[in-house]
Amino acid sequence: MLSGARIAVVIPALDEAAWIAQVVEGMPGFVDHVVLVDDGSRDDTAARARHAGDARLQVLRNDTPRGVGAAIVAGYRAALARGAGVIAVMAGDGQMDPADLERVVRPVVDGRADYVKGDRFAHPDVAHTMPFARHAAGRAFAWLTRVAAGLPQLSDSQCGYTAIGAAALERLDLDALWPSYGYPNDLLGALAREGLRIDEVTVRPVYRGEASGIRPWHVLTIGWLIGRIAVRRAASRPSLQRQPAEE
Repeated sequence: MLSGARIAVVIPALDEAAWIAQVVEGMPGFVDHVVLVDDGSRDDTAARARHAGDARLQVLRNDTPRGVGAAIVAGYRAALARGAGVIAVMAGDGQMDPADLERVVRPVVDGRADYVKGDRFAHPDVAHTMPFARHAAGRAFAWLTRVAAGLPQLSDSQCGYTAIGAAALERLDLDALWPSYGYPNDLLGALAREGLRIDEVTVRPVYRGEASGIRPWHVLTIGWLIGRIAVRRAASRPSLQRQPAEE
């Protein structure tokens, strides 16, 4: 627990056998429950996670990949069933520093935010750590999402290091969230439409020389999702009623 709040961490993972044990072993002591959602891995991701020997770990496994968004939603539901009050997400690839976890969950624990995203762009190491293509795409997607969702303070829309309160989750239609690549953008749009408080905190970008995984179809998917966010936001605004002219 952290300041009386029960903390859970969801780990979506697909073919992360090389890093998953490190992720599980690095989980801070204040975390009460860890949910690994193995999204149809072809390697021994789940077995290596169990071998880490953490009694807090629950492993869910999909026989075939359903998408990172669907994996996170499954993890959210499992964490809620365990009574978690605050649920964080950390990827299974080891690119999220566990030393940042308390900073990510703290605004939700303290009641200052409903949802918190990590902001890699605010970290001084980002310029020489994050691959150029990922950096450029992340900046562009953040600007577009910021405009579409009406979130003027949003800096890093694509960061997957997040925390959300149980009460905020209960206000969302989890079944309607985008199940695959682009999930962070769709979730931000849903949170904004509900008027939930969104905050960002600086987190350390962790890269080990990996090439950017962004593909042209990812750009198209996220572009379409951002457009849908703008349309849904416009549709959710109350219509303006023309007032009758005074006689």
